[in-house]
Amino acid sequence: MSEVTNILSAIEQGDSSAAAQLLPLVYNELRHLAASQLAHERPGQTLDATGLVHEAYLRLVGNPQRQAVGDEPHWCGRRHFFAAAAEAMRRILIDNARRKRRPKHGGGRQRVDLEAASPLAATPAKDLLAIDEALARLEKEDPLKAELVKLRFFAGLTMPEAAQALSISLATAERYWAYARTWLYAELQDGDDSV
Repeated sequence: MSEVTNILSAIEQGDSSAAAQLLPLVYNELRHLAASQLAHERPGQTLDATGLVHEAYLRLVGNPQRQAVGDEPHWCGRRHFFAAAAEAMRRILIDNARRKRRPKHGGGRQRVDLEAASPLAATPAKDLLAIDEALARLEKEDPLKAELVKLRFFAGLTMPEAAQALSISLATAERYWAYARTWLYAELQDGDDSV
């Protein structure tokens, strides 16, 4: 059993010092995961990889002294922890995108780079919220394919890693991936027509 798995088990048992031991061990991997997620974001994102890692870590582990009994995190191991971290990062980015859409936070306004003298280019309609909505529809139709998309797109797993995480063969994962990509592309194209 790896050191990370042992610490995750200790956190699950309620050891308050284990959370402090976990971050240094997983920080670089979480930062890589955050950078991968932010690579899919529009330019001008105000949240950086470090901030995303810290916010996700707080959502995952939180403050052990403040957690209520029965509210402790439960992970089945290292892979489950990183899948939960990827999902937490995705949720943070979605919440951030929704917040930015509110009139109080700029609503429909668009950031403009003052250094650029060229006219504004049209922004793509396929933003993070559209992807999230399409992914939610796919999840209702086929949860396993939606989970594969989350692992590949948001967690940055390779196809073999994602297949192993889902306990399916590589060939099945590749078929599911091809289907999910085609399905999402069609959903996003339909959404563009309505804009």
